[in-house]
Amino acid sequence: MTIQQEIEQQLKAQFNPLFLDVANESHQHSVPPNSETHFRVIVVSEAFDDRRKVARHQQVYAALTAQLEGPVHALALHTYTADEWHRRQQDTPASPECRGAGKSD
Repeated sequence: MTIQQEIEQQLKAQFNPLFLDVANESHQHSVPPNSETHFRVIVVSEAFDDRRKVARHQQVYAALTAQLEGPVHALALHTYTADEWHRRQQDTPASPECRGAGKSD
């Protein structure tokens, strides 16, 4: 199972999401080909109702402890309630460009 699949499986089990998108963005960074180190995650779940952004992120970090302690170097989180997602018109945010080692402006 890939790291991306592990992340998807964990988040589905933990949050029963209305929408889930896990994107491996490692290719946009200074890592070897086929790496699984940088991910963008969008989770829409009722589990986030009445929770502030920090608490939502803490919930996701807790669900992904094994991955974050292991191979995952960066995780861009976008957590929404169903209402917030609807108001965004299901627009997915773009990740910032890599500014890490080996990347030029």
